Amino acid sequence: MRCCLLTFCLVLLLPLVASAEDRDYLSFATEDEANTTEIFGKASPSVVYVTNTALQRDLFSRNVQEIPRGSGSGFVWDDSGLIVTNFHVIAGAHRLIVTLADQREFHAEVIGVAPEKDLAVLRLKEPPDDIQSLPLGDSSELSVGRKVLAIGNPFGLDTTLTTGIISALGREIRAPGGRTIRGVIQTDAAINPGNSGGPLLNSLGQLIGVNTAIYSPSGASAGIGFAIPVNTVKDVVPQLIAYGKMLNPIIGVELASDSWIRRYRITGVPIVHVYPGLPAAQAGMTGARRISRAKIELGDVIIRLDDRDIRSNDDYLSVMERRKPGDTVTIRTRRDDQEMEFRVKLVESQ
Repeated sequence: MRCCLLTFCLVLLLPLVASAEDRDYLSFATEDEANTTEIFGKASPSVVYVTNTALQRDLFSRNVQEIPRGSGSGFVWDDSGLIVTNFHVIAGAHRLIVTLADQREFHAEVIGVAPEKDLAVLRLKEPPDDIQSLPLGDSSELSVGRKVLAIGNPFGLDTTLTTGIISALGREIRAPGGRTIRGVIQTDAAINPGNSGGPLLNSLGQLIGVNTAIYSPSGASAGIGFAIPVNTVKDVVPQLIAYGKMLNPIIGVELASDSWIRRYRITGVPIVHVYPGLPAAQAGMTGARRISRAKIELGDVIIRLDDRDIRSNDDYLSVMERRKPGDTVTIRTRRDDQEMEFRVKLVESQ
């Protein structure tokens, strides 16, 4: 009898326990949804739609007409009307139109580009008074598994939100000019054509990256998207605003192209020309010289820069990007059959 009574009581309690678990789950889900909704509500007014048009001559009439070239996303950098987007979104533009989340349209002009980082800064020609920027996060604090949100205009569908997690850190992707962008964020938040240039946000609503590319055989989201980390953006954008380009330190040389290096199977990067009065010339480095119409004699071939072997222009520039004017670098070269080492002080590019 006692056994039957105990069983009867357990049967009555089971629905109550399940209901409590369901309530806990629903409470958790609601908190996460509330966080997502709050971030979208605060951040979406800062996200813009960038339309790029180009000029094209009609083959039959020979008249020049304006045609759509591409579109993408961007976001407000500050209340003066500065907009950050990807370089590939605005490349080759004749005219740029920026559409805000409330559908107001503004003409914009390019004030700075960094193709090597796939970043660009635009300025609204007549910025409104009510635009708002996004708070900036710190990409050095990111970890795999953290929640992320992407807002953009995929396939021209304005102000679209997708969510996911950080899938990996420290990835490498190719910029439009062939340069390597390092330290890239990988996410499974759905990124599609049109999302490029839009913000990647953390659960605090802070900008942690700029969505820039997807990996997909079909051209649509396959769960692998990439974003330029915000710490890179914070370093590059002020330079684009002030100078219109990145100010990389230099030693004062012209290097051979990668295609030329591959063609002649050279190990290292040959110096084509050394500019007088700059650090490389002062250190005694030499460039190539033409002996006859058919023969060129190589001078110094850079094979190592500080602690990194140099096999391409990208290798060389990637090291230089981590230095600043005034730093001294150690350059190892091969001249004829002899290896040489130079200590060179970097100067600012003009």
